[in-house]
This record gives sequence, C-alpha cells and structure tokens, in this order.
Amino acid sequence: MDLKPKSYEKIKQLIEKGVEIPNPGTLEIGNEVNVDQISGKEVRIYPGCRIYGSKTVISSGCQLGYEGPATIDNCQLGAKVELKGGFFSKSVFLEKANMGMGAHVREGCILEEEAGGAHTVGLKQTILFPFVTLGSLINFCDCFMSGGTSRSNHSEVGSSYIHFNFTPDADKTTPSLLGDVPRGVMLNQPPIFLGGQGGIIGPVRLGFGNVVAAGSVLRHDYPGDNQLIFEKSMANGAKDYIPAMYPNFSRIIKNNVLYLANLTALEAWYTNIRKPFLETREFGSLIYAGLLEQLLAGKKERLKRVKAMAGKAAASPAEYGSKRKDLLDQIGWLEELFTGKIPEVATSTEKSREDFLNDFEKTVKDKSADYISTIQDLPAEVSRKGVTWLNGIVNAIAQKADQALP
Repeated sequence: MDLKPKSYEKIKQLIEKGVEIPNPGTLEIGNEVNVDQISGKEVRIYPGCRIYGSKTVISSGCQLGYEGPATIDNCQLGAKVELKGGFFSKSVFLEKANMGMGAHVREGCILEEEAGGAHTVGLKQTILFPFVTLGSLINFCDCFMSGGTSRSNHSEVGSSYIHFNFTPDADKTTPSLLGDVPRGVMLNQPPIFLGGQGGIIGPVRLGFGNVVAAGSVLRHDYPGDNQLIFEKSMANGAKDYIPAMYPNFSRIIKNNVLYLANLTALEAWYTNIRKPFLETREFGSLIYAGLLEQLLAGKKERLKRVKAMAGKAAASPAEYGSKRKDLLDQIGWLEELFTGKIPEVATSTEKSREDFLNDFEKTVKDKSADYISTIQDLPAEVSRKGVTWLNGIVNAIAQKADQALP
C-alpha cells in the first residue's frame, strides 16, 4: 500500500528548490500547479496547507499557514506576502501584503503593498491600496479603499466592521468607493478611519482624511475630505415595504458608474506605470497579468449587478419612474463604455496622459527601484499631472454616461 501523498513529486521538487516545508506529508498540491511559478528563495509552507491552480504564483519570502492551514487557489503572491491561515482564491497580493488566521478572500481581490487584515476577515471583489489595514472580524466585500502614506500612517477599518453589500431586493449594486484612484495612486493622501463596530450601506463614496465615529452606519455619501462623520441610528418605526421601489435609484446608478470609472483609471495606471516596475521582479509578468484579470473580473461583476437591478427596476410600477425601463435598454451601451469600445473617452485624455508620461519618464530612470518610494518621491507637479490624467478618465466616463443614461 502506497502511503505517499498524491502531491509527493511536486512537494519533492519544491524541497529540492529550497522551499521550507516542515511537515511535507500534510501538504496537498494540485496536479495543475506549476512548481516553476513557486520561488525557492525563503518560502516557507507550514503544515496543513493546500495549493491549487495553474495560475498560482508564490514569490520569494512568502510565508503560508503560520497561524493555521491555508488554501491557495489561483492566486498571485508578490515577495514577502504572509497568508497566515484561511482560504484565498483568484486574488492578487503584492509585496508584504498579509492576512491573519481565518481569512476568507474570494475572487476579484487585489491587496497592494503592505495592505492586510487581522484575524477572521472576509473579502470579495475588494481592492485595498498600499498600507490599508483591516482589524478583526470584518466583512468588507465589494469595496475599494485607499489613503495613507506608510505603515504608521494608514487607512484603518476597525474591528467588527461590515460593508453591507446585499439588499432586501437581492441586489449587489453596492460597491463603495473609499478614497479614489486618481489621488490614491500617488500615495500622498491622508488616511481614512472607519471606527469599529460600524458599517456602510453600499454604495457609498467617502473622501480622504475622513474619520467615521465608531458605531456609525453610513447611508449617505461624504465625498469631501477631512471630516468627522457620525450618523444617528434610525428611529423606531414600521411602514409598508414595496419591493424594487429603489427610492435612491439615480444615486445608485451614479455611484456604480463612478466605481467602474475608477476601475478603468486603475487599469490605465497599471498598464502605463505599474507594468514596467513589476516586470523587473520575480514572476512580475504573471503578477501583472493577474492584476488585469481581477480588474476585468471586477468590471464584469459590477456590470452584471447593474443589469440585474435594471431588470427589476424596469418591472416595477410605472409611478416609480418610466425612465427606469429605458436604463435596461442602455445596458449594452454601458458594457461597451467599460470595455473600451467607445474610443472618445481615451481620445479625450490622450494629451494629459502624454504630458504626465513624458514628465514621469524624465523623472524616473530606474524601473527596478522600489515602486512605493518612487511614486512618493515624484515632484508635486508631476503628481498633479498624473491626477489630472486619471481624473480625466473618470470624468469623461461619468459625463458620457450622464448624457446617455436616463
């Protein structure tokens, strides 16, 4: 009787490469896993871990399963990532990103440099910019969050926080934009603080430097910066519930369009700025491909949810607005807008893009340098040109949608 695990040959190859595996017999590695995409430099895989997926990438210095067994399925891990226990699927973790025990990270997530969470954090379709830190016992699906400049000056989500992303009408047109891409990528904005035991009823927009009092449940947008925000609990009461009424229909559509526009701006940033930095790193091309894949998945998810809501709204009673039926007819156009089939958006921002890229190339000579410090060391004028370019993308998309959608 052969007691060797099915993963024996792959585990043997990893050990021969230099991967530290204290208890090889407890590991499971899928037949589809490419061991050439797992570094042999200072990688440590603790007992009980499972690694699946042909697209899985594990860079040098990664630590898996230190606090409890970890399952990795088609994730791309940059250098020195620590996934201490839990389940991680179809997501990207850039250098020094980390998650504590009990994490549940599903498809569509991107955690940039040194972003992470403590124990028992659930994420799906979530993007965290560098340094963003989540406490414990958090559900933070369908969010984008940026802000902060370092590990000692970072955006923070307090423990027991919930992003409410599912409505009584079974909708998920609820993505919240906390900070934004155009300013956030410059890594020079004040952090956002969400106090513990609070929540957000998505979709919500929040500016940089905002502090939300502990226990507050946000139901409104606060796009301005540097505010102390608190919302009172709703008064006791009851009234008739009318399904698919959508009293905030226009705001919901607007916030979804802005979220999608920010994803488009982030894609432009990754393509023009991130890519050459990543390509100088181990497995950088594979990690870059993973980033684009998750952004595309994020766009598809948001468009799918808008389409589903539009169908329900179109079937709602006429007194709630006959124009809601027109939105469903425009969904195809909206999909074209966010898949690059309407070229006017790119054309309108071409000059600002070239202005920024020309100055960026003159300033940044070494793409093998540290990405974080390089971006933070950009002259203020160059950073402003970058913000102008990316804001132009967001605004052009928003204006185009405003003209076309009912």
